[in-house]
Amino acid sequence: MDKKVLIVDDEKLIVKGLKFSLEQDNMEVDVAYDGREAIEKAKNNQYDIILLDVMLPEFNGFEVCQQIRDFSDVPVIMLTAKGDDMDKILGLEYGADDYITKPFNILEVKARIKAIMRRVNSKRQKAAEPAANVIVSGDMRIDMDSRRVFIENKEVNLTAKEFDLLELLIMNPNKVYNREKLLNLVWGYDYPGDVRTVDVHVRRLREKIEKNPSEPKYIHTKWGVGYFFQK
Repeated sequence: MDKKVLIVDDEKLIVKGLKFSLEQDNMEVDVAYDGREAIEKAKNNQYDIILLDVMLPEFNGFEVCQQIRDFSDVPVIMLTAKGDDMDKILGLEYGADDYITKPFNILEVKARIKAIMRRVNSKRQKAAEPAANVIVSGDMRIDMDSRRVFIENKEVNLTAKEFDLLELLIMNPNKVYNREKLLNLVWGYDYPGDVRTVDVHVRRLREKIEKNPSEPKYIHTKWGVGYFFQK
Protein backbone atom coordinates (compact mmCIF):
# COMPACT_ATOMS: atom_id res chain seq x y z
CA MET A 1 0.00 0.00 0.00
CA ASP A 2 1.17 3.50 -0.80
CA LYS A 3 -0.45 5.82 1.76
CA LYS A 4 -2.84 5.27 4.65
CA VAL A 5 -5.84 7.60 4.71
CA LEU A 6 -8.58 8.12 7.29
CA ILE A 7 -11.92 9.36 5.92
CA VAL A 8 -14.24 10.90 8.50
CA ASP A 9 -17.79 11.64 7.32
CA ASP A 10 -21.26 10.56 8.44
CA GLU A 11 -22.56 10.48 4.86
CA LYS A 12 -21.95 6.85 3.98
CA LEU A 13 -22.37 7.30 0.23
CA ILE A 14 -19.60 9.93 0.21
CA VAL A 15 -17.37 7.67 2.30
CA LYS A 16 -18.04 4.72 0.02
CA GLY A 17 -17.21 6.73 -3.12
CA LEU A 18 -14.04 8.23 -1.65
CA LYS A 19 -12.86 4.90 -0.28
CA PHE A 20 -13.36 3.10 -3.60
CA SER A 21 -11.61 5.81 -5.61
CA LEU A 22 -8.62 6.15 -3.27
CA GLU A 23 -8.16 2.40 -3.13
CA GLN A 24 -7.88 2.44 -6.91
CA ASP A 25 -4.71 4.50 -6.37
CA ASN A 26 -3.32 1.84 -4.00
CA MET A 27 -4.10 3.81 -0.86
CA GLU A 28 -5.08 1.99 2.31
CA VAL A 29 -8.32 3.56 3.53
CA ASP A 30 -9.82 3.52 7.02
CA VAL A 31 -13.17 5.17 7.84
CA ALA A 32 -14.95 6.76 10.79
CA TYR A 33 -18.54 8.01 10.88
CA ASP A 34 -18.47 10.29 13.93
CA GLY A 35 -16.04 12.55 15.77
CA ARG A 36 -15.42 10.27 18.71
CA GLU A 37 -14.53 7.32 16.50
CA ALA A 38 -12.24 9.57 14.43
CA ILE A 39 -10.25 10.69 17.47
CA GLU A 40 -9.84 7.12 18.72
CA LYS A 41 -8.65 5.89 15.33
CA ALA A 42 -6.22 8.82 14.96
CA LYS A 43 -4.76 7.96 18.39
CA ASN A 44 -4.39 4.25 17.70
CA ASN A 45 -3.19 4.30 14.08
CA GLN A 46 -0.55 6.00 11.96
CA TYR A 47 -2.19 7.82 9.06
CA ASP A 48 -0.51 9.76 6.28
CA ILE A 49 -3.50 12.06 5.86
CA ILE A 50 -7.02 12.59 7.26
CA LEU A 51 -10.06 13.78 5.27
CA LEU A 52 -12.33 15.33 7.88
CA ASP A 53 -15.90 16.55 7.42
CA VAL A 54 -17.01 19.59 9.42
CA MET A 55 -20.52 18.39 10.29
CA LEU A 56 -20.22 15.24 12.40
CA PRO A 57 -22.07 13.54 15.27
CA GLU A 58 -20.46 13.37 18.74
CA PHE A 59 -17.71 15.93 18.03
CA ASN A 60 -17.72 18.26 15.04
CA GLY A 61 -14.78 18.44 12.65
CA PHE A 62 -13.24 21.48 14.33
CA GLU A 63 -13.24 19.75 17.72
CA VAL A 64 -11.79 16.59 16.18
CA CYS A 65 -9.02 18.55 14.46
CA GLN A 66 -8.20 20.44 17.65
CA GLN A 67 -7.92 17.23 19.67
CA ILE A 68 -5.82 15.50 17.01
CA ARG A 69 -3.41 18.45 17.06
CA ASP A 70 -2.75 17.72 20.75
CA PHE A 71 -0.96 14.50 19.83
CA SER A 72 -0.26 14.46 16.09
CA ASP A 73 0.79 16.70 13.19
CA VAL A 74 -0.77 14.38 10.57
CA PRO A 75 -1.99 16.48 7.62
CA VAL A 76 -5.73 17.20 7.81
CA ILE A 77 -7.96 18.25 4.92
CA MET A 78 -11.30 19.66 6.05
CA LEU A 79 -14.42 18.97 3.97
CA THR A 80 -16.57 22.09 4.19
CA ALA A 81 -19.93 23.30 2.88
CA LYS A 82 -19.72 25.05 -0.47
CA GLY A 83 -19.08 28.76 -0.15
CA ASP A 84 -18.93 28.74 3.65
CA ASP A 85 -15.85 30.89 4.21
CA MET A 86 -16.21 30.77 7.99
CA ASP A 87 -15.82 26.97 7.98
CA LYS A 88 -12.62 27.33 5.96
CA ILE A 89 -11.19 29.95 8.31
CA LEU A 90 -12.17 28.01 11.43
CA GLY A 91 -10.65 24.85 9.98
CA LEU A 92 -7.31 26.61 9.58
CA GLU A 93 -7.65 28.12 13.06
CA TYR A 94 -8.00 24.64 14.55
CA GLY A 95 -4.95 23.31 12.71
CA ALA A 96 -6.18 21.97 9.37
CA ASP A 97 -3.69 22.02 6.50
CA ASP A 98 -6.17 22.46 3.67
CA TYR A 99 -9.86 22.41 2.86
CA ILE A 100 -12.09 21.19 0.04
CA THR A 101 -15.64 22.39 -0.51
CA LYS A 102 -18.54 20.04 -1.12
CA PRO A 103 -19.63 18.89 -3.62
CA PHE A 104 -16.13 18.04 -4.78
CA ASN A 105 -14.54 16.28 -7.71
CA ILE A 106 -12.63 13.16 -6.67
CA LEU A 107 -9.78 14.18 -8.99
CA GLU A 108 -9.41 17.39 -6.97
CA VAL A 109 -9.30 15.38 -3.73
CA LYS A 110 -6.56 13.15 -5.14
CA ALA A 111 -4.61 16.16 -6.39
CA ARG A 112 -4.76 17.83 -2.97
CA ILE A 113 -3.63 14.64 -1.23
CA LYS A 114 -0.69 14.23 -3.61
CA ALA A 115 0.32 17.89 -3.22
CA ILE A 116 0.35 17.61 0.56
CA MET A 117 2.26 14.33 0.45
CA ARG A 118 4.92 15.91 -1.78
CA ARG A 119 5.36 18.75 0.71
CA VAL A 120 5.49 16.36 3.67
CA ASN A 121 8.05 14.10 1.98
CA SER A 122 10.18 17.09 1.02
CA LYS A 123 10.21 18.32 4.63
CA ARG A 124 11.07 14.86 5.93
CA GLN A 125 13.97 14.53 3.52
CA LYS A 126 15.25 17.93 4.55
CA ALA A 127 14.91 17.00 8.23
CA ALA A 128 16.88 13.79 7.61
CA GLU A 129 19.89 15.65 6.24
CA PRO A 130 22.72 15.71 8.79
CA ALA A 131 23.22 19.16 10.28
CA ALA A 132 23.59 20.81 13.64
CA ASN A 133 20.70 23.20 13.08
CA VAL A 134 19.78 24.96 16.28
CA ILE A 135 18.73 28.60 16.12
CA VAL A 136 18.43 30.75 19.23
CA SER A 137 16.71 34.11 19.23
CA GLY A 138 15.88 35.74 22.55
CA ASP A 139 13.91 33.28 24.67
CA MET A 140 13.21 31.05 21.67
CA ARG A 141 15.23 28.01 20.61
CA ILE A 142 14.46 26.10 17.43
CA ASP A 143 15.88 22.66 16.68
CA MET A 144 15.60 22.50 12.91
CA ASP A 145 16.48 18.80 12.70
CA SER A 146 13.76 17.61 15.06
CA ARG A 147 11.40 20.50 14.13
CA ARG A 148 10.89 21.40 17.80
CA VAL A 149 10.44 24.88 19.25
CA PHE A 150 11.14 25.93 22.84
CA ILE A 151 10.21 29.17 24.61
CA GLU A 152 12.13 29.66 27.87
CA ASN A 153 13.08 25.95 27.63
CA LYS A 154 9.43 24.90 27.49
CA GLU A 155 8.41 23.11 24.31
CA VAL A 156 5.72 24.72 22.19
CA ASN A 157 3.64 22.44 19.96
CA LEU A 158 3.40 23.80 16.43
CA THR A 159 1.53 22.31 13.50
CA ALA A 160 3.58 21.38 10.43
CA LYS A 161 2.53 24.54 8.58
CA GLU A 162 3.16 26.79 11.59
CA PHE A 163 6.69 25.41 11.83
CA ASP A 164 7.25 25.80 8.07
CA LEU A 165 6.17 29.44 8.29
CA LEU A 166 8.38 30.15 11.30
CA GLU A 167 11.33 28.38 9.67
CA LEU A 168 11.08 30.48 6.52
CA LEU A 169 10.86 33.76 8.43
CA ILE A 170 13.61 33.02 10.96
CA MET A 171 15.99 31.80 8.26
CA ASN A 172 15.54 35.15 6.50
CA PRO A 173 15.53 37.68 9.37
CA ASN A 174 14.27 41.20 8.71
CA LYS A 175 13.19 40.24 5.18
CA VAL A 176 9.58 41.29 4.57
CA TYR A 177 7.43 38.78 2.72
CA ASN A 178 4.04 39.72 1.34
CA ARG A 179 1.17 37.35 2.06
CA GLU A 180 0.98 35.96 -1.47
CA LYS A 181 4.70 35.15 -1.46
CA LEU A 182 4.38 33.37 1.90
CA LEU A 183 1.39 31.42 0.59
CA ASN A 184 3.38 30.24 -2.42
CA LEU A 185 6.57 29.41 -0.51
CA VAL A 186 4.98 27.64 2.47
CA TRP A 187 1.85 26.08 0.96
CA GLY A 188 3.08 25.70 -2.61
CA TYR A 189 2.17 27.31 -5.90
CA ASP A 190 -0.52 24.66 -6.49
CA TYR A 191 -2.32 25.49 -3.23
CA PRO A 192 -5.80 26.82 -4.12
CA GLY A 193 -6.44 28.75 -0.88
CA ASP A 194 -6.15 32.51 -0.50
CA VAL A 195 -3.94 34.82 1.57
CA ARG A 196 -6.25 34.64 4.59
CA THR A 197 -4.58 31.29 5.20
CA VAL A 198 -1.34 33.18 5.95
CA ASP A 199 -3.05 35.63 8.31
CA VAL A 200 -4.66 32.80 10.27
CA HIS A 201 -1.37 30.94 10.68
CA VAL A 202 0.57 34.06 11.66
CA ARG A 203 -2.04 34.78 14.33
CA ARG A 204 -1.90 31.21 15.67
CA LEU A 205 1.91 31.26 15.62
CA ARG A 206 2.04 34.51 17.55
CA GLU A 207 -0.34 33.12 20.16
CA LYS A 208 2.09 30.26 20.73
CA ILE A 209 5.49 31.97 20.68
CA GLU A 210 4.84 35.55 21.76
CA LYS A 211 4.36 36.62 25.38
CA ASN A 212 2.05 39.36 24.13
CA PRO A 213 0.72 38.53 20.65
CA SER A 214 -0.65 42.07 20.20
CA GLU A 215 2.88 43.44 20.71
CA PRO A 216 5.02 40.77 19.03
CA LYS A 217 8.71 40.40 19.69
CA TYR A 218 9.50 37.98 16.88
CA ILE A 219 7.01 38.10 14.01
CA HIS A 220 6.20 41.64 12.98
CA THR A 221 3.79 43.18 10.50
CA LYS A 222 4.98 45.66 7.92
CA TRP A 223 1.67 47.41 7.37
CA GLY A 224 0.53 47.33 3.77
CA VAL A 225 3.37 44.97 2.83
CA GLY A 226 3.56 41.73 4.82
CA TYR A 227 5.37 39.94 7.65
CA PHE A 228 8.97 39.61 8.84
CA PHE A 229 10.99 38.04 11.65
CA GLN A 230 12.91 40.58 13.72
CA LYS A 231 16.20 39.19 14.96
